[in-house]
Amino acid sequence: MIVTTTSTLQNKEIVEYIDVVYGEAIMGANVVRDFLAGISDIVGGRSGTYEGKLSEGREIAVREMKEKASKLGANAVIGVDLDFETLRDGMMMVVASGTAVKIN
Repeated sequence: MIVTTTSTLQNKEIVEYIDVVYGEAIMGANVVRDFLAGISDIVGGRSGTYEGKLSEGREIAVREMKEKASKLGANAVIGVDLDFETLRDGMMMVVASGTAVKIN
């Protein structure tokens, strides 16, 4: 499955636009992990814990979006956009969206 942020694919012809597809991931934060990440931020280092959670959420959202596109018969997703939101109580949401298409 080809996934791209562009609206076209070089050397590929889009033969069918199928539908908009989404993948979502809502990640909870752990109080102990938050505390340790806060110490890292105070000391001046990068928060590997939060970076890892962000990466995990992105991977889940993109994988879910690709699975939905595949179920619709698509072999590519174009125009992909990733959105990140912080929700209440230390929750983070990642949404991947794009257009499922068939290409030659």
